[in-house]
Amino acid sequence: MNLNRHLKLGPLVIAGALALLFASGCAEVPPAPPKPAPVWPPAPAQPAVMYERDISAPGDIGVQPSVFSRMADWITGIGKVKGKLVNPFGLALDDAGDLLVTDTGANAVCLLDLTHQKWLRWEAVAKVRFQSPVAVARHGDTFFVADSALGKVIAFDAKGKLQFEITNGLVRPSGLALLGDRLYVADAGQHQVGIFDVTGKFIAKFGQRGDGPGEFNFPTHISTDAAGLVYVTDSLNCRIEVFSADGKFLRAFGSTGDGPGRFSRPKGVAVDPAGHIYVVDAVFDNVQVFDGQGRLLMDWGQTGQGAGEFWLPNAIVISRDNVIYVADSFNHRIQVFRYIRTP
Repeated sequence: MNLNRHLKLGPLVIAGALALLFASGCAEVPPAPPKPAPVWPPAPAQPAVMYERDISAPGDIGVQPSVFSRMADWITGIGKVKGKLVNPFGLALDDAGDLLVTDTGANAVCLLDLTHQKWLRWEAVAKVRFQSPVAVARHGDTFFVADSALGKVIAFDAKGKLQFEITNGLVRPSGLALLGDRLYVADAGQHQVGIFDVTGKFIAKFGQRGDGPGEFNFPTHISTDAAGLVYVTDSLNCRIEVFSADGKFLRAFGSTGDGPGRFSRPKGVAVDPAGHIYVVDAVFDNVQVFDGQGRLLMDWGQTGQGAGEFWLPNAIVISRDNVIYVADSFNHRIQVFRYIRTP
């Protein structure tokens, strides 16, 4: 027996056998199926809300970095995504369905054109640099940004040209909403809501500090619906107040507590096309859904970083086709959900 010959062939035989083993093993194991999107309420209940995706940087909506940017990242080994969200805070949708975002971590305002995959960003308008942009709205070509540190609402166009500023007794503007040609400004410092036209002209105001009907204790967020109603987050009274377009108090719901339908730190409020009212709570890290009379229908969310989990969520907006956007502020992202049936 030629022992040397067998010793030389041994490793080759073993290597070939291993190759065949791994090849046959890989061929027999099918790829893992994709995990289904999380839904709420969970099975066996019929789902009402489905998770779709996260948005935290331009690439998440299809924006591709330039050749020069990719080359710089390759040379330096450092990837810098301009416009990446730090602490998304305020949200709004314009008439075209574009998503508007204020980022208090970057002191910037962004326009996310989801259809054309564009991401525009402003950190200043003319000589006015944002210090704490907390809310945003758009009417036609005019963007409105409430900056609570500056104590004003700044109006500018898409080219970044300053149009005008709204001060008019504002102390700490905290929320913005449009209803036709009217701009509603929640002022947490004045404990009231101001009504202006879209040229910045003052029309009226309503509210004062207190806990009675139509009174506020640091109102923060504000929203309107297709029926012409105005919803205000009365934050330290832990409730949502509902008004007519001219500021007449209609009703309120919610109270302090940790049970279903109660609030600890209510933030954003929005209404879907079916008239359901969604309220974000930054302590419970969840979203609660109510009917038009303030009766709790469902909720979802908990503290965490996964899909449907939140860390100090702040704002919520809902599109005409039932897409739900939540500013998940300290997770540095916007979570996107879809309402898929009547809760």
